[in-house]
Amino acid sequence: MRRREFIAGLGGAAIWPVAARAQQGERMRRVGVLWPLDADDPDGQVEMAVLRRGLVERGWIEGRTIDVAVQWAGGDPIEASAKELVGTKPDVLLSRSTPMTAALNNERGLIPLVFVNVPEPVEQGFVQSLAQPGGNITGFTNLEASVSSKMLQLLKEIDPRIIRIVAIYNPRTAPFAGSYLRRMESAGISLGVETAGMPVQNDSDIEAALMAAVQPGGGLVAIPDIYTFERRDLVITLARRLRLPAVYGSRYFARSGGLMAYAVDARDLMRRAADYIDRILRGARPADLPVQFPTKFEMAVNLKTAKALGLTIPPNLLAVADEVIE
Repeated sequence: MRRREFIAGLGGAAIWPVAARAQQGERMRRVGVLWPLDADDPDGQVEMAVLRRGLVERGWIEGRTIDVAVQWAGGDPIEASAKELVGTKPDVLLSRSTPMTAALNNERGLIPLVFVNVPEPVEQGFVQSLAQPGGNITGFTNLEASVSSKMLQLLKEIDPRIIRIVAIYNPRTAPFAGSYLRRMESAGISLGVETAGMPVQNDSDIEAALMAAVQPGGGLVAIPDIYTFERRDLVITLARRLRLPAVYGSRYFARSGGLMAYAVDARDLMRRAADYIDRILRGARPADLPVQFPTKFEMAVNLKTAKALGLTIPPNLLAVADEVIE
């Protein structure tokens, strides 16, 4: 069932000092958010809380100057969720991930759209260029050249025996996977690691891919992809059962029991998205707001999982990890 949440109470008493800056009689503005997860997903709630706080910090007051309508599309047809959200007539839209962005882009008409976590927005046809997006859409990409090579490097550092990596992704939700694989292959040459991309579109595919990775010197990389993110519990459970060293594209994997994660800081992208939404609501044109690259990255390590796999995390990695889960 699709659920739309009208977020209220952005911080209670803590937001009232900004009320003096709100213009009396200002028309209530609405932000429509299309989110790929269920409403009870704790990771999605964390990122939405960051967006809420960002709007509060810019002077918006829920119930007085702004409403935020969140369409949680987890498990529902994306196109129907996008159509329903656009039907609420928001002043600006926010999408997270490529599938959400594509769905809203097809439905939105002239409503401005800000996207987050969208790799290669030019190649995917969302914007004309990064510097000058054109049209009525802009946002924040999560594809940074160093991420895929860094993921491979970290996995090799944790387990020097690794000589072959299987990288999983869903071609439907991750049309950008080729870029990750090419960079990973280049990094693998210098590290002495062979890489193989394996598309997965259902649970049986995931199990087959992980079974293919189980061999002496085998390891797993989960390319950042909303499908593998949604199926993270299955991927993590299988990797642990098969004693397969793995690195993932979101810190939430490590929190859920995955060995290690290296990724763009998704919360930072949400903070910056709040700034773009604020600027658009105050009159800026999306066409004049360049698509921005990630500037913050995060690494998380799960020591309990490392111990279960018989691996020792090098002290130098523990020293620089943003989060160590024990």
